[in-house]
Amino acid sequence: MEKRPILAITMGDPAGIGPEIVVKSFNDPRVFAQCRPLVTGDVDVFRKACEVTGIRLDIHRIERVADARFAPGTMDVYDIGCSGLKEIAYGQVSPLAGDAAFRSITTAIDLAMRGEVDGTVTAPINKEALNLAGHHFDGHTEIYAHFTHTQKYAMLLADEFLRVIHVSTHVSLREACDRVKKERIIDVTQLIDDACRQFGIAHPRIGIAGLNPHSSDHGLFGWEEEKEIIPAVEELKKMGYDVTGPVPPDTLFAKAKCGQFDGCVAMYHDQGHIPFKVVGFNWDAQTGRMKSVQGVNITLGLPIIRVSVDHGTAFDVAGKGIASPDALLLSIDYATKMALHRGE
Repeated sequence: MEKRPILAITMGDPAGIGPEIVVKSFNDPRVFAQCRPLVTGDVDVFRKACEVTGIRLDIHRIERVADARFAPGTMDVYDIGCSGLKEIAYGQVSPLAGDAAFRSITTAIDLAMRGEVDGTVTAPINKEALNLAGHHFDGHTEIYAHFTHTQKYAMLLADEFLRVIHVSTHVSLREACDRVKKERIIDVTQLIDDACRQFGIAHPRIGIAGLNPHSSDHGLFGWEEEKEIIPAVEELKKMGYDVTGPVPPDTLFAKAKCGQFDGCVAMYHDQGHIPFKVVGFNWDAQTGRMKSVQGVNITLGLPIIRVSVDHGTAFDVAGKGIASPDALLLSIDYATKMALHRGE
């Protein structure tokens, strides 16, 4: 019986680096060794991406998952029904590109909800193009939550040694402080604990950040720790979770990187994103370009698996064939692990 999960990989914005890194990933033998991948997108976009990267793949258009070959050297493209995409210019915001990216995402969601694929992996999209096309969402996470009818969900950033979930994400800093509530902290901690188990970690150790400098230093710099975070930590311990906190935010992530925690709970967007990107983004000083961008973004709480690269469309290098597929390869690896361990 075939154990390799079927993964639907989205095209991303066709004006960005998404199609290029997808092509490069399909050219990596490790991908087919661990999963059966297909792409939701357009054959013309991927033929163009093959020309840009100099990679030869047999682009195989399909209208059913059952027709996929899942063979190395072949890219099965589940057609999303768009036209004129080969005329899209790299590096330019386009409503046509935004609509195609949206259709690619909703097609992957539909396949996963119907049980035809075991998980989804998303390439980067441009939010301006998405909204110009009439799809008014903040990003992937909100699209997935809407089309899967999910109320409780959270963003998890994951790399080899650092896994971070957020109490809040795309809100103002003022509102983020107001969203630090006991119930939400408990919810996201349960989500990251479950995710770590899907990654194969039998007994996750979770560090929970404070909100204020030095975790308020016993109330000197704020009250959120005493009123919301500490009660959440105490409740989680009673429920059997291995949690520590509130840990001062300026030390939590360093401790996690050194192996003291399997997962971290950040109180707001930048508190978790900044240390994560410092670890995962690797700059090449000689070329003046980003050498590699590692790290993935996982939406937890959904009825389906969704893993994404944690970088943008990189319009400045799109169409040049130099974009690194490292983050997408890592996303595929995480989605494969989650599919194999889901429900255990």
